[in-house]
Amino acid sequence: MSKSLKELVPLAPLADVLVIKEIAHRRHLRHLPAPIGAWLAVTTHIRHNHTDYDALLDEGYDSDSARHFVLDDMNAVLRSWQSSRLIDPDEDEMKIPKAGDIA
Repeated sequence: MSKSLKELVPLAPLADVLVIKEIAHRRHLRHLPAPIGAWLAVTTHIRHNHTDYDALLDEGYDSDSARHFVLDDMNAVLRSWQSSRLIDPDEDEMKIPKAGDIA
């Protein structure tokens, strides 16, 4: 998992990386290939800790609308961490890609 995270978000702060690793080792993600689990853990962490996603949910927005509104903020964090991947607004980042889709 460490190698996948380093390749995906090489400039992520250590404090964030430690939390992301905890997310990646949760039961519903740990069975996935490391690059896929890393991506899902990174996006989950950023959404809940670096955006207004939870506040939007609290205001009554549904999850799809809240995800739409925080997309640019999430990609800004990914860029600042020099991510090798960004969230495509036309792609569902929760969709599990095929093994060959992620390097």
